[in-house]
Amino acid sequence: MTTQITKPLAGTALLAGALALLSASFAYAADQGSVARGGRLYDKWYAETKQEAPKESHKLYPADGKYAEKAGTNWRCKECHGWDGNGVDGAYNAGKHFTGIKGVNGMQNGDPAAVVAVLTGDAHGYGDYLSETDLSDLANFVVHGEYGYSAYVSEGKITGDAERGGQVYRTVCSKCHGDEGKLPKEMPPLASLVGNPWEVMHKILNGQPNESMPGLRAFDHLISADVIAYIAAELPPE
Repeated sequence: MTTQITKPLAGTALLAGALALLSASFAYAADQGSVARGGRLYDKWYAETKQEAPKESHKLYPADGKYAEKAGTNWRCKECHGWDGNGVDGAYNAGKHFTGIKGVNGMQNGDPAAVVAVLTGDAHGYGDYLSETDLSDLANFVVHGEYGYSAYVSEGKITGDAERGGQVYRTVCSKCHGDEGKLPKEMPPLASLVGNPWEVMHKILNGQPNESMPGLRAFDHLISADVIAYIAAELPPE
């Protein structure tokens, strides 16, 4: 009898351990739907919230910056802080997007309320445009978004597995973007965009502002890197 009881108990223990491990792999610090929407707000908040862009330049954007005369553009969080969230210390350390402004990466794993306080302060001024839900989602992205992507980008190129990425692309992405990545027609071919892997990865993880594009954030970031690797290796750039 002892043997008959012990084996089922051992099996139960193993099953419980496996379930606990599985649960842990899906345990998130914040709701991933909120974080993904925050990523879309970080990208272009006025499109995501269906508002008109502000008519005046953001007061913190440098007067000599490339986009100083483009009020809508210079109100986008990504325009100062970069797609990688590292600001002047990241991909925007030079070139037309250079502003000299620091990133938001210093607030990762911090307090979302502190981020909201910054966003609604006089300097940033987003309290005049964003609702409490918007602010909460954007703060969750800043704190929990894991947007550095440094583990997946090397020397400006994505380091994913193109073969694995093809499996995802052909089952998830091709319905809207087509087998060759040339849809919708109003946007450039996907393969022509991979020169900025931080932006492409951001959009694959979080979706496109005010569009039906799904975000893959709830899955391992490596999946998004694999998709980009496939796009770069196998799809035509023109």
